Amino acid sequence: MGKKISKNQSIFIYCTIAIILISSSLSIILFYPQKNKHNHATVSIKSGFTLGQISDLLYEKKILSNRKMFELAALLMGKEKEFPVGTFQIINPNSNYDIINQLVNESPEIIKVRILEGWDARKIASYLAEVMSFDSSHVMDLSRDRNFISQNGLKVNSLEGYFFPDTYLFFKGDNPSNVLSHLIKQHKLFWNKTYEIRANQINLSKHEIVTLASIIEGEAIYNSERPKISAVYHNRLKINMKLQADPTIQYIIKEPPRRLFNKDLRIESPYNTYLNKGLPPGPINSPGKHSLLAALFPEENDFLYFVARGDGYHTFSTNKRDHDKAKRKFQKFRRKIKRESKNK
Repeated sequence: MGKKISKNQSIFIYCTIAIILISSSLSIILFYPQKNKHNHATVSIKSGFTLGQISDLLYEKKILSNRKMFELAALLMGKEKEFPVGTFQIINPNSNYDIINQLVNESPEIIKVRILEGWDARKIASYLAEVMSFDSSHVMDLSRDRNFISQNGLKVNSLEGYFFPDTYLFFKGDNPSNVLSHLIKQHKLFWNKTYEIRANQINLSKHEIVTLASIIEGEAIYNSERPKISAVYHNRLKINMKLQADPTIQYIIKEPPRRLFNKDLRIESPYNTYLNKGLPPGPINSPGKHSLLAALFPEENDFLYFVARGDGYHTFSTNKRDHDKAKRKFQKFRRKIKRESKNK
């Protein structure tokens, strides 16, 4: 008769068989062949996506043939909450393990975003729609959303002026809220204690400084002139003289920059600095660092007027007579340029 198997041996055999079965099951789940014809696939995971939403996305992209097996594999690997936001390139997505490993461990695509000084919210929304594939109307809605503004620590009616001009790197697939919050954060980082004290010294709130800086941004081309232009507006504010700033009119007419006409200067709007004294209700664009500094630290002078010279610089005057003389000189220059262009 054969030798009887002891109880301990039986337990060992059963455990071994169980381990083999469990390991086989795990292997089947992890390396389950997702039947697809892709050698390469692009996937964008949005902020807040659940495992189920990621699974649905991959299924819609025809990367998965079996969603449940993918979700089970992610749970077994403990990766169900580790899928990062971004756009990913998946190479040879043959099995659950391959797909999950690449999504979790590979770097997402990076997009360079460059916000230029002087861009208003509409231009920024249009640009982000182009480079980040955002809905521009959603970006504009966020710029006026009181809850979103409050969440970003600001007490203003609109985010116009608070998207700081700079070059940024964002993950492809990032959402508008995250991107805009980062632009706002960069603006807030500008304000150190010294600048806050300085604003108080010149009796302007931070919002008023940003507003004035946006007008300076709209007027100046060269950094060397910004403090001088700032001084003109500071001098006018001190004597309660209308600012008569052309960039505020450009902001009202909502058209590409063009020559202004007398009828434009009569448009009824709180932003019309030809009709209303003082600063407009808020910024008209996103001012950069140099314009913000110019608003805080204007040059000390007595100028009340300036007019373009034709070369990017301006002629400054302390009185209306000299200003009118400078205007006639510029108009003569402009007519000359127009004649020369016609003769070409």
